[in-house]
Amino acid sequence: MANSMKLPGWMSGLAGRGGAAAAPLLIIMLLAMMILPLPAFVLDVFFSFNIALSIIVLLTALYTVKPLDFLAFPAILLVSTMLRLALNVASTRIVLTEGHTGGAAAGKVIEAFGHFLIGGNYTVGIVVFIILTIINFSVVTKGAGRIAEVGARFALDAMPGKQMAIDADLNAGLIGEAEARKRRSEVAQEAEFYGAMDGASKYVKGDAVAGIMITIINIIGGLIVGVVMHDLAFGEATKVYTLLAIGDGLVAQIPSLIISIAAGMVVSRVANDEDVSSQLTNQLLKRPEALYITAAIIGGLGLIPGMPNLVFLLLGGSLAAGGYFISKKAKDKPAQEAAAATEAAAQAATQAPAENEEATWQDVMPVDTLGLEVGYRLIPLVDKNQGGELLKRIKGIRKKFAQEVGFLAPPVHIRDNLELKPSAYRITLKGVEVGSGEALNGQFLAINPGMASGTLPGLVTTDPAFGLPAIWIEASLRDEAQSMGYTVVDAGTVVATHLNHLITQHASELLGRMEVQALLDHLGKETPKLVEDLVPKVVSLSTLQKVLQNLLSEGVHIRDMRSIIEALSEHSTMTQDPGELTAVVRVALGRAIVQQLFPGENELPVMTLDNRLERLLMQAMGAGGDGTGIEPGLADTIAQQAAHAAHQQEQMGHSAVLLVPAPLRVLLSRFLRRAVPTLKVLSHAEVPETKTIRVTSLVGVPM
Repeated sequence: MANSMKLPGWMSGLAGRGGAAAAPLLIIMLLAMMILPLPAFVLDVFFSFNIALSIIVLLTALYTVKPLDFLAFPAILLVSTMLRLALNVASTRIVLTEGHTGGAAAGKVIEAFGHFLIGGNYTVGIVVFIILTIINFSVVTKGAGRIAEVGARFALDAMPGKQMAIDADLNAGLIGEAEARKRRSEVAQEAEFYGAMDGASKYVKGDAVAGIMITIINIIGGLIVGVVMHDLAFGEATKVYTLLAIGDGLVAQIPSLIISIAAGMVVSRVANDEDVSSQLTNQLLKRPEALYITAAIIGGLGLIPGMPNLVFLLLGGSLAAGGYFISKKAKDKPAQEAAAATEAAAQAATQAPAENEEATWQDVMPVDTLGLEVGYRLIPLVDKNQGGELLKRIKGIRKKFAQEVGFLAPPVHIRDNLELKPSAYRITLKGVEVGSGEALNGQFLAINPGMASGTLPGLVTTDPAFGLPAIWIEASLRDEAQSMGYTVVDAGTVVATHLNHLITQHASELLGRMEVQALLDHLGKETPKLVEDLVPKVVSLSTLQKVLQNLLSEGVHIRDMRSIIEALSEHSTMTQDPGELTAVVRVALGRAIVQQLFPGENELPVMTLDNRLERLLMQAMGAGGDGTGIEPGLADTIAQQAAHAAHQQEQMGHSAVLLVPAPLRVLLSRFLRRAVPTLKVLSHAEVPETKTIRVTSLVGVPM
């Protein structure tokens, strides 16, 4: 049966090549229309097709949600213009050669436009033609071209800011690489579209000018041909050829005007999730007060003697009735919502436990590992029924975290909290707040990455995730802020970025026994023998958990579990101390650690200790065993100099990395973690031999 439905090879090949052959065939057809004489019937077909094409383009423009959904419009504008010009050439040929035979010489369409639309009066035809041409050339086309020009300029100015916003979403884990490529492509396509529309509008301007010139040429040429070649009287020649020329001009200008209106609709609308028809219906008829006032004014005009009273009164009554129905619908909506809320509350009450019921262990609620509490104004961001986009972003954050860090973070439990401010939120870890902030739903946060120019009106604040200066702005200022160099994100992105930052920062606390066991079970599917030989025969589950937590606390990813397990299997017979085992695992992961800190670099710009300070610290390690022999003054000096050197390193565009001998790495990493959170401490043993070390600054030298 399946084989019987299959097309033959030559037919499927023709279908596949049909789209590619359409454009060359169309160009050949246009050239043929300009060169070869066409019968009147064929002209009628093409004129009818031209009118139908213009109507299709207009309706498509009206029902397009975003300008980028109609990317082919500039090319269609060019093709339709060339089609009209080709028809003008073909009709001019037949008007001048056969016009003396009567009005039907150039086809029924031109005759209909020449007789029925303008009543056979060439003076009326000339006036109508001039009016249509002025409207098309001076109003519609000129305005659409200006909007396209300004749109192209703003689209180009906003490209850097939009690219930065895409990069910020990608880095925060809110979108994947495929989505980022798609958005970058849309940004480039938007600029190209408005630029193409700016150029394509010039075609329509030229078409209007050409229409006037062709009509004048047809009239003058017709008079010469009719009087000189066909011996027609001057008055008869004037009437015949003027009507044919005006009919020809109108039949071309009306589709041109429709196409111009479509171009104006495409470039002048503000894109949202609605088409033009829905925007007009939902926004123009939104307020019943406007309809009531308009009805009163129109009705008052209908009471004035001499006015068309019936028309004005009927229109005023219709407007008043429309306002009444809109206001009634608006009043019924809260009542319906209240009824639904009452019904939900009643169902909850019937399901609630009785007050006299004894307490049970079911009343002991477990603490959520990760929690997100939001104020009531942020509920739409986390409500599925209201299209809460934050839920999808949290799923993306957990997926990216699992791919990069190496284990699956616990689910984020979301609930509303009426004790919070309406636009506030807080993030909890095992029931304890670890972060909070405010996100104004419906507004955008313009973050200054350090390169923004100018100021914006709005609520001045700071980015809750990274502490950068920021401003909450209205949606209308989004493009302006991006063009000024701000990174602009919506409220959902603010919360998601903050959550992603805290999850990464507290990764070691999220790795519990259950997560470690799940990680081993997942690894055991591929290498069961490797896992069985380690846990619990050689290393206990708690020791493995502590080693992995030590790695995560210093920002080391644990994706390479095979190398971690092999290193533990090799050295666990000599020691069971989690700190010492962590050190040997870090050496095994040295290449991955260096790659994480210096991606794609063979030369590693690092900080290191002054020789005298290094000897002092080694002596302190020998005296105190764990570094407790360091004097407080020396500890403060090390912290200050390390912070200064790390700041200089970051200003040069390098990662803040301190390279020290292996015995000092744990001591300095633990000591400097609080003073300089961005500083990473590596030992010499962790640097692969293929890498070149370049010392950029010394810690311990007087500043």
